[in-house]
Amino acid sequence: MQTMAYAAFGIYTCIILAGAIMAVASASLVRALVGLIATLVGVAGMYLLLASPFLAFMQLLIYVGAVAVMIFFAVMLTHAESGGDENAPAPVHQLFLAAAGAIMPALLIGGLILRRGLPGAITPPSVGIEQLGAGLLGIYVLPFELISVILMVAMCAAVLLVWEKRGKKK
Repeated sequence: MQTMAYAAFGIYTCIILAGAIMAVASASLVRALVGLIATLVGVAGMYLLLASPFLAFMQLLIYVGAVAVMIFFAVMLTHAESGGDENAPAPVHQLFLAAAGAIMPALLIGGLILRRGLPGAITPPSVGIEQLGAGLLGIYVLPFELISVILMVAMCAAVLLVWEKRGKKK
């Protein structure tokens, strides 16, 4: 059973890394969005490995099902003009800064782990759906409602971008 968990962890890690590389390296916004969706699906798989199916479902529902679709609509509604310099290679200093930005968190977290060590494995208590629902509608109602605000802002931004593009064409 543990071997299957390690295999699933490896598969989800590969999905996350491949999606992240595709999202960052793609010149096409649609392909970058597909990479983002793959990454978010891999994160939902990691939640399943952590025995948290509710969080995995919320990851798929909120991020893949809502935010990614809104980004897709924004991309499709804006009709970016081609002929820009999006295919031009990035300057060397930007590549260096990107690599430093990717490596720095790993170095900082690795240094903290080496200095302080890893804590012992403590199994968290099992939380039922009823308790989770009571928490979401009780003490955590503000973050839960902020998710809907994020979705609304994304949709308003898409509409605003389209409105501005149509205003410039006239």
